[in-house]
Amino acid sequence: MNQHRTAIITGASSGIGMALAERAVRAGYDVFAVGRRAERLAELARIVETATGSLAVLAIDVRAPQAAQKIVRGALEKFGRIDVLVNNAGGVAVGPIAEQSDGALHEQVETHIVAPLALTREALASLRASKGQIFFVGSGVARIPVGMLGAYPPVKAAVRNMTRIVRNELRADGIAVTYVDPGAVATEFMTRAGFAGPPPGLAASPYDVARRIFRAFSTRATTVEGVPWQTFVVGIAEALPAVTDFVLQRVPQIVLGDGPMPSLTGSSDPVALLPTSVPKTSVEPDVAAAGAVPADPLEAALANQLARMKKLNLSVPYVRDLLVPGRELELGDVALGWAGMPNKNERALTNDVLDALAEAGLLEHVEPEKYRVP
Repeated sequence: MNQHRTAIITGASSGIGMALAERAVRAGYDVFAVGRRAERLAELARIVETATGSLAVLAIDVRAPQAAQKIVRGALEKFGRIDVLVNNAGGVAVGPIAEQSDGALHEQVETHIVAPLALTREALASLRASKGQIFFVGSGVARIPVGMLGAYPPVKAAVRNMTRIVRNELRADGIAVTYVDPGAVATEFMTRAGFAGPPPGLAASPYDVARRIFRAFSTRATTVEGVPWQTFVVGIAEALPAVTDFVLQRVPQIVLGDGPMPSLTGSSDPVALLPTSVPKTSVEPDVAAAGAVPADPLEAALANQLARMKKLNLSVPYVRDLLVPGRELELGDVALGWAGMPNKNERALTNDVLDALAEAGLLEHVEPEKYRVP
């Protein structure tokens, strides 16, 4: 019988879920990774093929008929046990909530409430046997309602409430239940919905959030704050609802980012509200034209990469913001921070940029794919 601890992670084909699955497998966990995009799951499998733990994947929408049963049965058939269940799959159907179609409303409830509870129910016997742990992923908008995100804020508020109820109900079984407030994270979640997302200076790396969640696998904490300072700010905003609503109505870019507001209201097809393509942000990279004289040491170090950076939309300001003395950088974190979920070319460009900075003395190359800012 397999002796490794086993985790089911949904939403594992991008963002936090993919980063968490990679970290868990590298730490020796057997991971059953679930996502809608088979090609992304295949890429995850390639990334961790030499890791200590094992990975099995299932490409399925958690809202599909019998999805919960298929996921739990697949994990048990492959690994024989379930120690951790991370309900991370999510999506947002944008637009004014009062104008959303039945399909869009049902999609939000099914994705964030029905599917996680169904998975919890199906995995319960195994979780009781292992005295395991369940994670529910919430959002800051559970506490601070934000417009133009449809039913997403209220269903995330329900997730927060639901987590507490499940925790209380399962405490006697020795099952830990953890609520995750990930904060504003640099993933494709918002760009996939048509928004620019949080400013680069505010957005956390999904790898940083995944590290905090994975730490809770051992501590069994009741709450994980992906970006603690953001949770603190949300607490202040929650205590001042009138001021917060006034600000958000006039400056929605604080949460949604700059860029055109999507116009998707009235659609009856929830899939149409979650396009699978990943649009790039509208921010133009601040790089010198090919052949121009670099303006500072950073651009001098990147002289041979500027044309590729401009083509792939990797901005010099983003790279500059990485250079905080003493900071450690991992290639995967950096690539995911600017590319959403990097493809082969974006990952290769990130590698070349970091190597160029190391050659110029702006970074120290401490081990494969890991750097330190001197």
